[in-house]
Amino acid sequence: MTTKRDTTLLFATRITRLFAYGFLSVVIALYLAEVGLTEAQIGLLFSLTLAGDASVTLWITTTADRLGRRRMLILGALLMILAGGVFLLTRNPLLLTLAAIVGVISPSGNEIGPFLSIEQAGLTQLIPAERRTSVFAWYNLVGSFATACGALAGGWLAQGLQNNGMAALASYQVVLAGYALAGLILILAFLNVSPAVEIAAQEAGQPQPAQLFLGLHKSRNVVLKLSSLFALDAFAGGLIIQSMLAFWFHVKYGIDPGVIGSIFFGANILAGISALLAAPLSRKFGLINTMVFTHIPSNVLLILVPLMPNLPLAIMVLLARFSISQMDVPTRQSYTMAVVAPDERSAASGVTSIARSVGASISPVLTGLFMSTPGLLSVPYFLCGGLKIVYDLLLFREFKAVKPPEEAKA
Repeated sequence: MTTKRDTTLLFATRITRLFAYGFLSVVIALYLAEVGLTEAQIGLLFSLTLAGDASVTLWITTTADRLGRRRMLILGALLMILAGGVFLLTRNPLLLTLAAIVGVISPSGNEIGPFLSIEQAGLTQLIPAERRTSVFAWYNLVGSFATACGALAGGWLAQGLQNNGMAALASYQVVLAGYALAGLILILAFLNVSPAVEIAAQEAGQPQPAQLFLGLHKSRNVVLKLSSLFALDAFAGGLIIQSMLAFWFHVKYGIDPGVIGSIFFGANILAGISALLAAPLSRKFGLINTMVFTHIPSNVLLILVPLMPNLPLAIMVLLARFSISQMDVPTRQSYTMAVVAPDERSAASGVTSIARSVGASISPVLTGLFMSTPGLLSVPYFLCGGLKIVYDLLLFREFKAVKPPEEAKA
């Protein structure tokens, strides 16, 4: 009963958090532009946001098993409240940047902060190994649906308030207040998670292996190699984070926040469904094959988006891309948990997540520079798609022979 309750709570916190991320992502770049930041400054702030997240996440995830997973999850929620509150209360670019670095705020609409790594470690402890990929697929599905609903709600809330006479800046501040409120809801949920998600007492009391590096020992080489590849993938993805995609559609086609929110509602619903399909595909073709051979065509479609001659076709191709874009996510997470030792899972998830955060933190500043130059507005699409295809090919070359235990037995 405790296991089911804890699993339900961790799914609920995922839904709440991803709703908040999607809720804010549609308007955050528009809010910063309304405050007076240029495109280049917005890109720089987003890069610093992701860089700060990497530092915060590194510390929290590598100490969570020692200090308590629930305690660290609550700390992450407090940092969400901090970031949302400061963004709500000030227009000072320096204070906004400091809050973005120290706090937890998602410019992409995707998972950020220490939550994913700690929750995955807890879930892996709560569920049987044979259900791992399936549970992770559902975990990603509910997250994508929550992001979709958040994007729809955030975009249309801001648009509705503006249609009723509220200034654009004030409408965006209402959305920021909702983001901070979500952090408070997360705290209440994490307080009700049981000690079953914590590292088992007998494991915590065991002597630690010599020569630990960020909590890793015998799986160190595998995790570091995966991390370098995941960093490349995240760097590419950071070129078209959802906030900047929303800004691109606004600049390119002049569409309002409500329409943008509707586009990303559909996109994230399709992404969630694609994540769910990953489980049966991986059982038939293997985790690595599913990751690579669904990811390559999704990135070809991404490159085609800015080449479309009008808005309807651009939206159609973007939605087609999202319909297969997330099959690599639960498979990647499951593969990482499977190929490392059980006592390295928290660290492995944390280190690979940090690598992704570091990779993603560099590229938004480049996107801001590209988008500030009219002739280079669509360059981020081409760079992102091309680099992600390079990542897919390198991943297949390096890991096609490294099978998780359930595939090695087949």
